[in-house]
Amino acid sequence: MFLEDLDIGDVVYAAKTIVDDGSIPDSMEGQVLAETGSRGVITMIGHLEEDPSRTVWLVRFEDQDRKLGNPIGCLADDLVVEAKREEIVIPAH
Repeated sequence: MFLEDLDIGDVVYAAKTIVDDGSIPDSMEGQVLAETGSRGVITMIGHLEEDPSRTVWLVRFEDQDRKLGNPIGCLADDLVVEAKREEIVIPAH
């Protein structure tokens, strides 16, 4: 599944640590908004005003207590559809 196929209510994950670039109200620039791998839910889908060809997803990510945070505008490189699974190493016998 691709990001473009997603709809409001679908689950996504942070592809990287998302940091406030100074555009989030009531937040400090440089504050971590979502850690890599954080699960979130899409609450709105739109496009950048200055570049209508670029999609922006409004996502509420879970915190460590599994509570949804404030909505964050995310671009395609901020999100992945499936959680990254850590490689499991099985020791040889």
